[in-house]
Amino acid sequence: MSQSSSRRNFIKTTGKAGLAVGLAATAPSILTAGVTAGNEFQQQALPYTYNALEPAIDALTMEIHYSKHAAAYAKSLGEACAAEGVNTSSSTLVSVLRNISKYSTKMRNNAGGHFNHEMFWQTMKPGGSATPSGQLGNAIIQSFGSLEAFKAQFADAAKARFGSGWAWLIVNSDNALAIVSTANQDIPLMDISETWGTPLLGLDVWEHAYYLKYQNRRPDYINSWWNVVNWDVVAARMKK
Repeated sequence: MSQSSSRRNFIKTTGKAGLAVGLAATAPSILTAGVTAGNEFQQQALPYTYNALEPAIDALTMEIHYSKHAAAYAKSLGEACAAEGVNTSSSTLVSVLRNISKYSTKMRNNAGGHFNHEMFWQTMKPGGSATPSGQLGNAIIQSFGSLEAFKAQFADAAKARFGSGWAWLIVNSDNALAIVSTANQDIPLMDISETWGTPLLGLDVWEHAYYLKYQNRRPDYINSWWNVVNWDVVAARMKK
């Protein structure tokens, strides 16, 4: 099957995206900046246009990823909260994740999926940003030896994740940097996580995040993604 045919079939099965490529959108510079307890359970606007991350992430993938996949997590999260008595006006999404063992599989999958994607969008920006410096840069060098060694280890975790999931840079329970990966939409914040920690940087390695452009070449997607990482946001998370 040709690439163009694959793209047509993919769009047919996922439905036409609801927003035109090129529409401008705004969002907070840090994941939770300006987001109240009520609306952090809802999908936020992208901080860039669908085509802004090209060539690392193509516009069609970005549009479908945001307007279909991520939107579905947000919708299903709302349903789970209503069914399971989570008051989204007073609760926080982090508190739900930290107690996820008390909730259903639907809550686990969709609370994780929503949080992970909202964080993912904020961790990227057109052209990326300067390499990590200051506290973050020093911590990476101290923990991994060099930025290059960190990237290699992070990429290995992303490539080795079988099937769908995420690779993460976290601050673990010992207050040290660590690299881990999780399956599906799990996240180290969850109380069921094998390695608990606060995520600073996450990479989506579900096929829907890259397949239109890279097909089965996940390593190429990972290598390109470094060009759009917003290190300023990662550093701000570490300070918080």
